[in-house]
Amino acid sequence: MASPTAPAAGPTAGPWSSRPPLACSPIRPREPVIVLDGWEVSGRASTAALTLTDLSSLAKVLVKADPAGAYGATRLRFGRAARAPGGRLEIGSGPGEWLHLGPAGTAPALVAELAAAELAAAETPSGELVTVVDLTHGRALMRLTGHAAPTVLAKMCAIDLADPVTPDLSAFRSSVAKTITDVVRDDVDGRRSYLLHCDRSFGQYLFDCVLDAGDAFGIDVSGFAARDLP
Repeated sequence: MASPTAPAAGPTAGPWSSRPPLACSPIRPREPVIVLDGWEVSGRASTAALTLTDLSSLAKVLVKADPAGAYGATRLRFGRAARAPGGRLEIGSGPGEWLHLGPAGTAPALVAELAAAELAAAETPSGELVTVVDLTHGRALMRLTGHAAPTVLAKMCAIDLADPVTPDLSAFRSSVAKTITDVVRDDVDGRRSYLLHCDRSFGQYLFDCVLDAGDAFGIDVSGFAARDLP
């Protein structure tokens, strides 16, 4: 494994660490390989117009509740996403399902915060059940960014990706390269960008399929962008 791009001054230096990784993405990292909050990830930078980045190390916490209940009434509707304090992204990923994405290493704090909302819901007169599940190590997450991103996705997915149908911060669950995938449009600095979230076992397969579909557009693999760091 390659040495971290930034040498550590002690046990840790910011988000980078020289300590051995505790977790690995299902997607093979491209060199140089670094360690970020206990995860082995790619530190590769790309200036290509179309990039694909493995973000599987980000915190991924799912909340399930009755969409018509007290908790559900305060959350995003199905099919929408929104930024939350601290850079988190909350996604109405399904009827009665809300996926929360946070910086790498924040899953325990995110679970604790959402569990407090679960306790509050349980104390309502209806005794509502809210379930909080940490999916961080069981799912794969990647970001496809660039003007050609919707064209690339259209080769693998039957959903209409035009602005009027799937605008920025829209979300849907569909088949992408024959893999059930949560897709979130999350534009970056005015550029089209999509988050693709699937089961861990399909992570490498989906990553490779996206690279294959984007080959004609000069797609390149990039490591973490500044906006994805804590």
